[in-house]
Amino acid sequence: MPGPSPAGAGSEPPEVLRFLTVLLLEEGLASATRTSYASDLRLLARALGGSVLTAEAAQLTAALPVAGASPRTQARRLSAWRRFYRWCRREGLREDDPTEFIALGRRGRRLPRSPSEGAIERLLAAPDLSRPEGLRDRAMLELMYASGLRVSELTGLPLAAMGLIQGVVRVHGKGGRERLVPMGEEARLWLERYLREARPLLAGALGHPAVFLSRRGLPLTRQAFWLSVRRYGRLAGIGDDLHPHSLRHAFATHLLNHGADLRVVQQLLGHRDISTTQIYTQVAQARLQALHARHHPRG
Repeated sequence: MPGPSPAGAGSEPPEVLRFLTVLLLEEGLASATRTSYASDLRLLARALGGSVLTAEAAQLTAALPVAGASPRTQARRLSAWRRFYRWCRREGLREDDPTEFIALGRRGRRLPRSPSEGAIERLLAAPDLSRPEGLRDRAMLELMYASGLRVSELTGLPLAAMGLIQGVVRVHGKGGRERLVPMGEEARLWLERYLREARPLLAGALGHPAVFLSRRGLPLTRQAFWLSVRRYGRLAGIGDDLHPHSLRHAFATHLLNHGADLRVVQQLLGHRDISTTQIYTQVAQARLQALHARHHPRG
């Protein structure tokens, strides 16, 4: 029986490579997602010791918990394998889908932690506005909370994407999908101030087209912004576990708390499937129940 495939690039079986190519060329799946699929399928090939095309359901079930995988990781693996075997069946590479009757035990879906509106207000006020970097960070925090952008979308924004007159930002999200997102009046004012007062000082002579720049005039990295958010979280008394995605969670949860339609929130977040957005209704409902229990006479 052949040994495990090497983990490096290009070690996937030919049918897996074809599948990944389809994800890229026909479905436009984001690079990080394709990498995750490749990793999960490569692990399966190693666990089977060879061909993935002849796998039986029992073999797949045994391979799910390899390397002590958590329930969440097992669910992700099974999702990737399901998609692959359904594609194999459509392509006539095998007659059945071995994942069809594999079911994982139900697990509670972890609700995203979202700062309160008061905590967000303290966070937004944390940057030092006397410094160009502080004014930049205030504009970034305001825009992220007002528009629900992913951190990669925020740090990757070019100047051409900013529609300050219209009050919208043009975002290229996962899978190359484009959407227009309103930024709100407060974020627009802070962006205008940053572009007018701070960005020319950061840009220097480089003239980089990115909106948000480091002190060297280069695009601010996701890692640098993450560290800034952690620091501002401590200054705001929120704690050490705050991260940029917390603002995206807050954006969605606070919109729903104030009566926004779920479909609208889905479009603003750039979710392809509304089931991804529905978790925020659980967050909103949980908060409503907590408020009711705290304040209602019969709570």
